[in-house]
Amino acid sequence: MNYIDLNIRTNDSEQSEIFIAQLSDWPFDSFDDQEGVLHAYIRETDFAACREEVENLLQESGASFGTELIADRNWNEVWESNFEPIEVEGRCSIRAPFHVPRPDLPFDIVIMPKMAFGTGHHATTQLMVEEILDMPLDELCGLDMGSGTAVLSILAVKKGAARMDAIDIDQWAYANSRENIAANGLEDRITPRQGDASLLAGRRYDFVLANINRNILLADMDAYTATLPAGGRLVMSGILEADIPCIVEKAGTLGLDFGGKRLLKGWAAVRFTKN
Repeated sequence: MNYIDLNIRTNDSEQSEIFIAQLSDWPFDSFDDQEGVLHAYIRETDFAACREEVENLLQESGASFGTELIADRNWNEVWESNFEPIEVEGRCSIRAPFHVPRPDLPFDIVIMPKMAFGTGHHATTQLMVEEILDMPLDELCGLDMGSGTAVLSILAVKKGAARMDAIDIDQWAYANSRENIAANGLEDRITPRQGDASLLAGRRYDFVLANINRNILLADMDAYTATLPAGGRLVMSGILEADIPCIVEKAGTLGLDFGGKRLLKGWAAVRFTKN
């Protein structure tokens, strides 16, 4: 599978984060911010379908950008040379199999991300990890929507959730999530699924995690809410701080009570309880 590297010159990390938020409306698989250049990776076939819209967006913003074709390659080798482990709040490590284990931390998660979103390096993933670390999850059943690498599902189960469904529309993410679930020995408690919110009809969960983007959250929030009982929790990220008012407004129409937010580098995570 060939990929396109859309490289965008940026002034600072804040501008990179804005471009990431805007580009998340299209099927980009991964972003890498490297000292003034944001690399956005997308499958060649997907880029052909959205290239005109993406380039118009970048031209209107005055950005300087270019594209490079990346032929199919050993993505394990690529990530092994670039992926650094992270530690969240001194409580959780997210690392690749080739990194040193962290038995000194309560939660040590193994992820081989390849091209799937969810290494923990992006602010939204860190915000969701922090939310999970503070949630009471013992024996609860949850949904991880837009699961990417399934890192959030893995952490939720390690923290005590009885089971998780990890759903992502992307075939690459689905395949990678299966590998990561197996690497953490959790095949019997996490079920990966490929698809969108249409898979949720008739399903019930005690809590829902959704780290996607604003447009999808607004479109599918009613489907997430329908899976929850009274008192069930919905935690969402993938949004900028400026997006919070429209998310809270939509949630209010669905009978969700706003319970608070977390902020990091201009990004936000928000939590709700179904009344």
